[in-house]
Amino acid sequence: MLTLGMDSAWAQFIQNSSRSLFSDVKAFKEGDALMILITEFTEADNKASNSEDRSTDLSGSASISTGNSSNTKIGAGLGTGNRFKGSGATTRSERIKSKLSARVIEVEENGNLKIEGKRTTKINGETQTIIIQGIVRPVDISPQNSVYSFNILDLTLFIEGDGSVSKTTEPGLITKFLRLLF
Repeated sequence: MLTLGMDSAWAQFIQNSSRSLFSDVKAFKEGDALMILITEFTEADNKASNSEDRSTDLSGSASISTGNSSNTKIGAGLGTGNRFKGSGATTRSERIKSKLSARVIEVEENGNLKIEGKRTTKINGETQTIIIQGIVRPVDISPQNSVYSFNILDLTLFIEGDGSVSKTTEPGLITKFLRLLF
């Protein structure tokens, strides 16, 4: 038991041996852990409308008059029309808030940290997996050894769910087949 305590203390000393006694513990080398505070809010609106109205009229007339007050009139007319009106709108809103630990997998030449993390949870038969990858600047790491997701360069964030809730929200087999056809 005494050896275990000594090994644990020695490991802590080795981990902090290249750091200042007056600075906070922050990730700075390959293998270090970093807390990612995922706070993503995305909102997008897109609206479009188009209206077109076109008409063409062509007409002609002729009249013939004879001496006996009987007038003969000939007339012709041709008209075409075309009317189009279209509109569309899309709205999308996403809000993601979570915490996830990531590992420094590489330190780039300029000192930026390439990170990668994965968390899988399973509750009541529903499995949720979060995968995050990206590049973190050391200046963006807080004294608590955490960084917000909006400060991660080339952020890749996957959130996937699998289970009874996910299957309930998917369209049925017949709907999927009809979508393939049309």
